[in-house]
Amino acid sequence: MPLRSKIIGTGSYLPDKVVLNSDIEKLVDTSDEWIIERTGIKQRRVVKKGETTSDLCLEASKKALQAAGLEANDIELVIVATMSGDMPMPSTASILQDRLGAKNAGAFDLNAACSGFIYGLSVADNFIKGGTFKKVLLVGAEVNSRFLDWTDRKTCVIFGDGAGAVVLTSTKGKSGIMSTHIHSDGKLWDYICVPGGGASHPPTLKTVKEGMHFIKMRGNETFKVAVKRLEKLVVDTLKANNIKPSELAMLIPHQANLRIITATAKRLNLPMERVQRD
Repeated sequence: MPLRSKIIGTGSYLPDKVVLNSDIEKLVDTSDEWIIERTGIKQRRVVKKGETTSDLCLEASKKALQAAGLEANDIELVIVATMSGDMPMPSTASILQDRLGAKNAGAFDLNAACSGFIYGLSVADNFIKGGTFKKVLLVGAEVNSRFLDWTDRKTCVIFGDGAGAVVLTSTKGKSGIMSTHIHSDGKLWDYICVPGGGASHPPTLKTVKEGMHFIKMRGNETFKVAVKRLEKLVVDTLKANNIKPSELAMLIPHQANLRIITATAKRLNLPMERVQRD
């Protein structure tokens, strides 16, 4: 029987600070009603001063390891999926590895933006199925609040901070990850981006003054693409595993926007009680 990867422990962590829609009403021309209608979001979590991405990763990872019944030294690979790491280098995964005490593990970051955790899951799954590693710690974490222009209502109402972690192990049983499917469309790179800080526009006084280090988003265009692509991804994944939408117990989509989730469920003829939306 071929090897499969299986999630044996999960953990999550959110910063203590809560930013309500009423708080954002004081910063930009918006309202609680408008935000809820357009996004479904009522509140978001934001790190406090001095709190870092690796801090969130550490707490989520501890919980995942405890749930899996493992010690940090049992982990052979640490992957952190993030676009808001502690610093450009070293990787946040390396910092996490040290703070956890996972001395026997390799470590690297993976940047695939909102799809980062799924990309990381695909990478970890293939490492395990190929027999390279038996126990992998995967963390998806973002501290997007540090890259937000709090006067831009297109972005400041949406993004928040948090971390989720899973421990994966190899198994020969019937349970486990059935398949992973990852895609990209590079021509849409500017739909959501942070233009400044990289080799194209390295940090200067000019890039800071022009706000190039903040998240930029083309909201309407992103919404239309997200609905179509999410539906196709679900359909393709179900087809690959010979499963009908009506057989799904639960669909857990990306939680960026309630309207996207609702529209996708409608296109798939899935009742909302079988769609995770919190």
